Amino acid sequence: MGNICRSPTAEGAFQSIVDNHNCSHNFEIDSAGTHAYHIGNSPDQRAQQAAINHGVDLSSQRARQVHESDFYYYDYIIAMDSDNLERLKSMCPVKSHSKIELMLDYSKDYLGGSVPDPYYEGKFDEVFKMVHSACLSFFESIEKKTNIH
Repeated sequence: MGNICRSPTAEGAFQSIVDNHNCSHNFEIDSAGTHAYHIGNSPDQRAQQAAINHGVDLSSQRARQVHESDFYYYDYIIAMDSDNLERLKSMCPVKSHSKIELMLDYSKDYLGGSVPDPYYEGKFDEVFKMVHSACLSFFESIEKKTNIH
């Protein structure tokens, strides 16, 4: 939605996985919100703390809103929940629909469904673990399809 909790967590988690596999030169990773609520803001401090607890730094990220060009530029567009999935599909060109998927569709530990928004419930550590698990499986799926090393 506003790009300060779940999506920057996913960006940071996926970037750390890519960095740990020494293949950051093969990826351009970014996150964006479907709403303009927090444009230019840093990730929520609680999201940053949960990430730091797992060795991931989100402090350099700034919130932005999804732009139409993202649907042409990026190979994958990953949504955190079904509401954002539908919003993304309504924003994008029809031929880009296949790029849009749910984050937890990649998770082995949290099968399908939505990543809960921790903004009000405060489950930032749990969300980090869910997202990291899905990001690891996402990375492995890309690794199987390509020779990324």
